[in-house]
Amino acid sequence: MSNITAAVIANRNKKHFLGVPAPLGYVAGVGRGATGFTTRSDIGPARDANDVSDDRHAPPATKRKKKDEEEEEDEDLNDSNYDEFSGYSGSLFSKDPYDKDDEEADAIYDSIDKRMDEKRKEYRDRRLREDLERYRQERPKIQQQFSDLKRSLASVTSEEWSTIPEVGDSRNRKQRNPRAEKFTPLPDSLISRNLGGESSSTLDPSSGLASMVPGVATPGMLTPTGDLDLRKIGQARNTLMNVKLSQVSDSVTGQTVVDPKGYLTDLQSMIPTYGGDINDIKKARLLLKSVRETNPNHPPAWIASARLEEVTGKVQMARNLIMRGCEMNIQSEDLWLEAARLQPPDTAKAVIAQAARHIPTSVRIWIKAADLESETKAKRRVFRKALEHIPNSVRLWKAAVELENPDDARILLSRAVECCNTSVELWLALARLETYENARKVLNKARENIPTDRQIWTTAAKLEEANGNIHMVEKIIDRSLTSLTVNGVEINRDHWFQEAIEAEKSGAVNCCQSIVKAVIGIGVEEEDRKQTWIDDAEFCAKENAFECARAVYAHALQIFPSKKSIWLRAAYFEKNHGTRESLEALLQRAVAHCPKSEILWLMGAKSKWMAGDVPAARGILSLAFQANPNSEDIWLAAVKLESENSEYERARRLLAKARGSAPTPRVMMKSARLEWALEKFDEALRLLEEAVEVFPDFPKLWMMKGQIEEQQRRTDDAAATYTQGLKKCPTSIPLWILSANLEERKGVLTKARSILERGRLRNPKVAVLWLEAIRVELRAGLKEIASTMMARALQECPNAGELWAEAIFMETKPQRKTKSVDALKKCEHDPHVLLAVSKLFWSEHKFSKCRDWFNRTVKIDPDLGDAWAYFYKFELLHGTEQQQQEVIDRCISAEPTHGESWCRVSKNIQNWQFKTPEVLRAVVRELSIPI
Repeated sequence: MSNITAAVIANRNKKHFLGVPAPLGYVAGVGRGATGFTTRSDIGPARDANDVSDDRHAPPATKRKKKDEEEEEDEDLNDSNYDEFSGYSGSLFSKDPYDKDDEEADAIYDSIDKRMDEKRKEYRDRRLREDLERYRQERPKIQQQFSDLKRSLASVTSEEWSTIPEVGDSRNRKQRNPRAEKFTPLPDSLISRNLGGESSSTLDPSSGLASMVPGVATPGMLTPTGDLDLRKIGQARNTLMNVKLSQVSDSVTGQTVVDPKGYLTDLQSMIPTYGGDINDIKKARLLLKSVRETNPNHPPAWIASARLEEVTGKVQMARNLIMRGCEMNIQSEDLWLEAARLQPPDTAKAVIAQAARHIPTSVRIWIKAADLESETKAKRRVFRKALEHIPNSVRLWKAAVELENPDDARILLSRAVECCNTSVELWLALARLETYENARKVLNKARENIPTDRQIWTTAAKLEEANGNIHMVEKIIDRSLTSLTVNGVEINRDHWFQEAIEAEKSGAVNCCQSIVKAVIGIGVEEEDRKQTWIDDAEFCAKENAFECARAVYAHALQIFPSKKSIWLRAAYFEKNHGTRESLEALLQRAVAHCPKSEILWLMGAKSKWMAGDVPAARGILSLAFQANPNSEDIWLAAVKLESENSEYERARRLLAKARGSAPTPRVMMKSARLEWALEKFDEALRLLEEAVEVFPDFPKLWMMKGQIEEQQRRTDDAAATYTQGLKKCPTSIPLWILSANLEERKGVLTKARSILERGRLRNPKVAVLWLEAIRVELRAGLKEIASTMMARALQECPNAGELWAEAIFMETKPQRKTKSVDALKKCEHDPHVLLAVSKLFWSEHKFSKCRDWFNRTVKIDPDLGDAWAYFYKFELLHGTEQQQQEVIDRCISAEPTHGESWCRVSKNIQNWQFKTPEVLRAVVRELSIPI
């Protein structure tokens, strides 16, 4: 029972496919992704016989053959055999059958190649022959060079032949004698060996071997004493042989030296001028061809195709394309113009004539036709023919008129304004050519036809002014504004101001003034009138339209007669751009309206004084006294006028009156200075003592008192004065410097340092005090202390141009340029730094750069007298007389008042009457050339 149960259980666990034959196409393991394989123990395919064969099980010979084929194919198609122009070296379609289409294509390509070869063959052959002939002439063969000498060898006798020397060393010539004894020299390698057991590189002249070496002791010849270095002889011989071989290498008989460029001449001529990728050209050709075929009535496609061929050097193809385009688009003027451009001049005329027949109303074609003509008569004929077809073309009329003389031009313009009655240019051109009466009629007709143009009205105003009808100018301008407004034209101030400027440039001054007067108030708010009109005047002055600016100021002063600022601007304008008479006339009107304005009175008096009219200047100042009885400026101006003209007693009386009516510090200072200049020291000191009692906080009084005492050699009194002044005026920097300089001159260097230190404590971050302290150390010869102090000064005042300028020249020459770069970074627009850089270029003899930097310096700060003085000294040494005079004139115009050297000269009491040119020359004499 148990056995039966076990058998049942075994049958139940048995798989159903066991013992059953495999289905068709079954391969074990395929379902789970396994594939058959072959091992050495299991030879044979793991797949069924009907399956696709696997190359891994192929015979070795078959695999090797297939691999060779693949490698050959890969070799043909790899990157090394690829060329951008011709593609792969092998054929991509070599396996395909060769059919009739391939045969036809090859025939077409062969015919094209043959045609292209024939087109260039004659030129190529001729060019090759010319190059070859030229080359043969320049570098003939040796047999050609000596052909005449060879012919003359027939007359050479045997004796002459035997006397010809052997080829070789000219110093050891032998006659050509076949019976002569010959010696064969030993090689150097043999001679240099160890002969006789001795190692030596020289040869004893007494030995028998010496006779075998050329140039060494031979019987019957003198030989030099000493040993001979054979190695050097061998090296020299090799060097000589190399030189000779290199000389003869280009002239060996039968050798031909070929210039490779000659063979590339034809190819070079075929290279297109386009430098891009040729594949891009092919793509562009295909694209444009597609556009032309898709839409042959699209002119830009034909133009683009022609220009592509032109760029690639195929001009004839471009011409053919553009002509086909003209046939397809006969009404396109762009195509015809492009065709005319591409054709040579003679053919272009025929093309443009054909275009004119097809498009007789094209202005551009007619103008092109006229441009192609070289004679004026032919151009006129073309334009007249064009005007028959297009009588309303302004451009054609203008071009035709330009070719005519004035009489014929007037006739043409008469007809032109009939055909083009809305052209302002034609009307104005006709008016300019007509007489006065006819011009008025022409302009009236023009206004009727074009009532909205302002140029006709302004031209009419200019016409009236040119013929002396000044009273009509303003009427015409006023009527023009009314008429234009009625016809709906907006009055634009800017446009009318431009008209006024143009009128002034053409010489119509009254016209420009009338225009300004008429339009200046249009579109301006009442509260903005003053500033707007000032801006208008400045704009006109910037445009060099001075009459327009004068008219603006005149109108503004008429509206605002009591505005001192406008009077001042107008006065400065007249001073810069007007005449002395116009300035004085303006100032007379100005003081009448603004009698309390002192500067206007002073400008008037100075103008008279500079013109040499001293009584008139006195009269103006007396009127100014009446209007401003206690004005300090007017009192001092009167004193200056009298003192400059050597009227010292009158100046003293004026100052006495001024001290009585207006006792100000400046009046007291000027009184003392006048006495000091006249060497009345006691009177000057008395006045100063009175002044410092009343005005103790005015530092110039203390300075003058101390300087007078120094001049009298009372140094102790001067030191006491400075000390007392510093107590009253501790913020006066010049007073600290005067006190320190006095102690330095006395030899008390420690006290001078102390004074400057106290000054820096009371006035921190003042560069001038640091600079003076540094110079005190430099004058004492203590350069290291000065350098340390300069470093501290630059830390406290990093943007002080005076310190940087001094620091540049404290450096050694090689380091000055680096220091100047640092200075410019910190103080780019400081005049002292710019002046130092100018001097640096001067010391390096870079005169052009030096002049440029001097100009930049005086432009940034024209009040710096030192810059003008260095500039003038530079021009004296390296400039022309014209450049020197230009610097003087610019300096006089700038009237500088500052600068260390300038003030030292100008404030010297002995130079109190010096004018600007005299001060400039005196400063130049004191300056030294930068080193």
